[in-house]
Amino acid sequence: MIITIANTSASGIHAALVKARHSIGVASSMVFTMIVIADLRHYEKALAACQDAGREHPSRIILVVNGQETEDRLDAEIRLGEEVPGEVITLKFNGELAEHRDSVVLPLLLPDSPVVAWWPAGAPDKPGEDPLGKLAIRRITDAMGSSRPMAAIEHRARNYSPGDTDLTWTRLTPWRALLAAAVDSYPARIDEVRVEGAANNAGSMLLAAWLEDRLQVPVVRSEKGTGIGITNVTLKTTKGDISISREDGKMATFTAPGLPRRQVALRRRDVNALITEELRRLDVDDIFASAMSALVQQCERRNAARAAK
Repeated sequence: MIITIANTSASGIHAALVKARHSIGVASSMVFTMIVIADLRHYEKALAACQDAGREHPSRIILVVNGQETEDRLDAEIRLGEEVPGEVITLKFNGELAEHRDSVVLPLLLPDSPVVAWWPAGAPDKPGEDPLGKLAIRRITDAMGSSRPMAAIEHRARNYSPGDTDLTWTRLTPWRALLAAAVDSYPARIDEVRVEGAANNAGSMLLAAWLEDRLQVPVVRSEKGTGIGITNVTLKTTKGDISISREDGKMATFTAPGLPRRQVALRRRDVNALITEELRRLDVDDIFASAMSALVQQCERRNAARAAK
């Protein structure tokens, strides 16, 4: 069922939602509210990602979009029923109402349940201090959605607050799992790590920070990768190099001392899969926080080295 409401208010939306739920007999089994702050350009992709994630995490999804009209006006669309996992409410703010979005969203949050905020593209400088971000216990951004991903992830690190996360980190989950398994399987002292990635790739920057934080060894990062995203990680150990190389964004080649090369799956994932994974945990990610702190330290050393030249 799709209900369109023109020139309405939060109370009008809530009344329409209750009426629709009773008319089609939808049972409430939603586990949290997800606020998605998107522009018109990213609206469709954000909606598709949320609905896909909703199959694993039934929730009330509130899509917040700024319209292009100058008249103060709030238009809404409600989707619910068997074809929709949970409920989807789209709010289009026009005119000065766009400056007071939180006051409209607040009454529509599910009671006594967590709130997650997601900015698919552009995000505020400090998500934790944003009016909509303050409503959430988890705030998801995506540095790779910026025109300058590396600058964006550095900015996120410098302005981190507990509850923040970035899909750049979620993209690293397969890499981190594979590297952790490699370190556990081949015990040897690691003297240095080299991370190679494509130019302006935030993932290689954050992975280098995580490796330095966890292994407490020097990490050298290169932007000369010829493939997509992260292309190579090499652990230089006392028994030889352990290397994971990926050129095509799908399969990686794993090499270790005394063992034949082998292929391992290391496919790049779409945003739908990333959001689904990220919603599996709503507590503060201490490892991510530590990696972001290490990233700030790396940036400080880089800036000091540049200033010394």
